[in-house]
Amino acid sequence: MSNPTLAVSDLTKGYNHGLPNEVNVLQGVTLSVEPGEVVALVAPSGAGKSTLLHIAGLLDTPDSGHVSIAGTDMTQLSDRKRTAVRRETVGFIYQFHHLLPEFTALENIVLPQLANGVSDKDAQARAMALLDKVGIAARGSHRPAALSGGEQQRVAFCRALANEPSLLLADEPTGNLDPETSDRVFEALLDLVRETGLAAVIATHNLELAARMDRQVRLSAGVLEPL
Repeated sequence: MSNPTLAVSDLTKGYNHGLPNEVNVLQGVTLSVEPGEVVALVAPSGAGKSTLLHIAGLLDTPDSGHVSIAGTDMTQLSDRKRTAVRRETVGFIYQFHHLLPEFTALENIVLPQLANGVSDKDAQARAMALLDKVGIAARGSHRPAALSGGEQQRVAFCRALANEPSLLLADEPTGNLDPETSDRVFEALLDLVRETGLAAVIATHNLELAARMDRQVRLSAGVLEPL
């Protein structure tokens, strides 16, 4: 049996330790995600979903517990090795697109590939193929300011998948869009994820979107439970 793409076990994380305003955000969180599985992470604002995603994606470290990606325990790796794994293995999408405004849509997807050692020719070909998959290839030469909110977020999806990660972590990826656009853009994301067969954890407070994923879990009071 293959290893899960992501496995976190007994994660704890708190802030302001020893102070009167100490907050324990995660209290023994365990979750595994298989290749090709899309998991909805449902939680209200402030419940710790961003903290969990940052730890799972190696942007932060837990107070205790373990994070494994593709069967390798990341907990004891050096910062340099964690950075390398994150760049090569993990894709992130946030509520706001964070595209580089001075570059075109195509260039925003090419740049992370160049940083990962891909040739310019191959990077451009992959970027255009990704834009085509989400239906905005014709907008590749436009800068973010000339794109609609939905188009900007589709470019962000493509950028997150540019280096062919095995794990995608998304934090309210359509939360900044109106309901109609959100539904359309989320469908594009789901199609892209399922086509690539990667593992994905998508945080959302939208129960209708959550129901379209393979499995739903809720983070409440620092504990993860099936929805």
